[in-house]
Amino acid sequence: MSDMKRNIALTIAGSDSGGGAGIQADLKTFQELGVYGMSAITAVTAQNTLGVDAVYPIPLDAIEKQIDAVATDIGTDAVKTGMLFDSNIIELVAAKITKYKWDNVVVDPVMIAKGGASLLQREAIAALKHQLLPLATVITPNIPEAEELTGFSIHTMEEKKEAARTLHSLGVKHVIMKGGHGEGNDLVDLLYDGNAFFTLESKRINTKNTHGTGCTFAAAMAAALAKGMSVHKSFEIAKRFVYLAIKHDLNIGKGHGPTNHWAYADHRTSKE
Repeated sequence: MSDMKRNIALTIAGSDSGGGAGIQADLKTFQELGVYGMSAITAVTAQNTLGVDAVYPIPLDAIEKQIDAVATDIGTDAVKTGMLFDSNIIELVAAKITKYKWDNVVVDPVMIAKGGASLLQREAIAALKHQLLPLATVITPNIPEAEELTGFSIHTMEEKKEAARTLHSLGVKHVIMKGGHGEGNDLVDLLYDGNAFFTLESKRINTKNTHGTGCTFAAAMAAALAKGMSVHKSFEIAKRFVYLAIKHDLNIGKGHGPTNHWAYADHRTSKE
């Protein structure tokens, strides 16, 4: 049996019965990037590629016991948060991150599903901003999520930069503004580290199969950080992982289908 250290990551998020987003997407991403994945489920959703039919939050004590079970035995090299649903869950997760002194915390501020269903109660936004974000190594909002968190509209690159500055001022160490909701065919993801801005660009891919891209991006960030990579290198890996997952989609389901979590490994040496 090998004595080689295995890098490990914990996802604290909701379950997607369709397998495209949530903890299912996170665990697939961890696995593909060579990281052992663990989970604490915050909510169970009944959903498919056509939308979310129902959301069932997990009781707080059950979430707490899941997190404690991982922390007191296995530990973790990185934490990724996804769907946290309400302020009580956010407060609990923030308290546990603080208690166990976890770093490499990637916050995906999940708010709205692809089909429009709300995955975060409005009363929870303040708790997210003031309790969880100060603990985050990285936050990875898309444009609509950043607009909710900052309170202003984002259309231009300068407005994206201003949103990044605003989020950084809440205590986040690094802000990644994803570009998928932008206009045009040139997509720009923006990283702000408090001192400078860095960008990664890609072409828009014409597909409806983008379910779970936000979860997957944040999970790829967490996996790379768990392996000891810098935030900037993790940003590059996450960008490429999601780009290939969208480009080589699986064409599953009748609606917004899932991305292809196998694609990164299949095309690792490719220049595309």
